Amino acid sequence: MDALKTGLTGSATLVVGEEHTAPRVGSGRVHVLATPVMINLFEAAALEAIERLLPPGHQSLGTILNVRHVAATPVGMRVTARAEVLGVDGRTVRFRLEAHDEKELIGDGAHERVVVNVSKFDQRVQRKLK
Repeated sequence: MDALKTGLTGSATLVVGEEHTAPRVGSGRVHVLATPVMINLFEAAALEAIERLLPPGHQSLGTILNVRHVAATPVGMRVTARAEVLGVDGRTVRFRLEAHDEKELIGDGAHERVVVNVSKFDQRVQRKLK
């Protein structure tokens, strides 16, 4: 956990295809990048920033996500999401998020992830099934 520091960054990129549009993911009727897909890019960018630095047997899970989707992106245009670590408090990592298409800012927000021991987490999940 000592490797997680303020200022770490990650990014994720995609070219918007029809499968990424609001009608295809059930979030609207306009054929532009769907908000849930932008959110997925934000989480992928956050993962890219920190996952490689986690101890063996650990991963991060998203716990808080607060985003704005402020501009539409048409099919065929490239979108890049960026996540920057703003702070680390114990097992909790806070991020600032931004997404741009080829023309402008399309979204931004804040995100938190918590680092968990995968085997302990899986045990808790399995107890729910009993």
